[in-house]
Amino acid sequence: MKNYFLRHFQTLFFSLGQLWSTPVATLMTIAVLGITLALPAGLFVVLENAQQASGAIKDSAQISVFLKKSVSESSAKRITKKLAQNKNIERTRYISAREALAEFKKYSGFGDAIKAMKKNPLPAVIIVTPKQSAADPETLEALLKTIRNNNQVELAQLDLEWVKRLSAFLVLAKRGVWLLAVLLGLGVILTIGNTIRLAVTNRRSEIEITKLVGGTNAFIRRPFLYSGLIQGLLGAFGAWLLVQGGLLVIAEPMSQLTSLYASQLEISGLDGPQTGLLLLIGASLGWLGSRLAVGRHLREINPT
Repeated sequence: MKNYFLRHFQTLFFSLGQLWSTPVATLMTIAVLGITLALPAGLFVVLENAQQASGAIKDSAQISVFLKKSVSESSAKRITKKLAQNKNIERTRYISAREALAEFKKYSGFGDAIKAMKKNPLPAVIIVTPKQSAADPETLEALLKTIRNNNQVELAQLDLEWVKRLSAFLVLAKRGVWLLAVLLGLGVILTIGNTIRLAVTNRRSEIEITKLVGGTNAFIRRPFLYSGLIQGLLGAFGAWLLVQGGLLVIAEPMSQLTSLYASQLEISGLDGPQTGLLLLIGASLGWLGSRLAVGRHLREINPT
């Protein structure tokens, strides 16, 4: 067992030496892999932050419940209390007809016109804030229907169209990111495969001699697999640097933009587990591309 791991360590350092001997080609390959992997990783980060932002936006969604004029204040408060007990409602706020009139006078600019009216034309209103877990279009629509079924409610309104559009866009974007990740993953495999193909071609004579003296395909293949794995791993690290660097560039303008909407959204990058997954994917794709390429070309090399 000790000799087994020793041989693998020797092969690993030999592969590092081979890559170090061609720095320009190695750096170009790693740069291509880094950019390729950075695209889906960056879109994933954007999507994650967009979901956080959408959660904050949905959390601010409110249902305005206008009660009938005939509803007394005590009945209105009972309705408010009953609504607050709904499992999908975060909180409720009762605004009496008198308070609604005072707010309208203050902010509408029609205070003098309102004073000329003998009766208060405004009904009592209950402001309902749904829970964030109930902010999807289906749950909101069901909640809105439940509120409207109350015979003491004149009107309950919430603009569901923007919620539906936002949810549909996020679902579409998520699928698009996965599709792009698969396509670019294939690109990584092809890039590594082409690099390893050139390496096999350049070392064809060495491989033929190794086979003549009894070297197995597994023995010959091992340094190429390590080369692909190392390049994939370094490419993934380069992608991580690009994504984190890009976030640093847009952090300040994004903070200024969110402050205009009275929001303090913090942009988050790749966390520890996500970074580890990115590195694992890069190394795995590098190993797979190398495995496919070297396996095919080794079969074509038959020393005579």
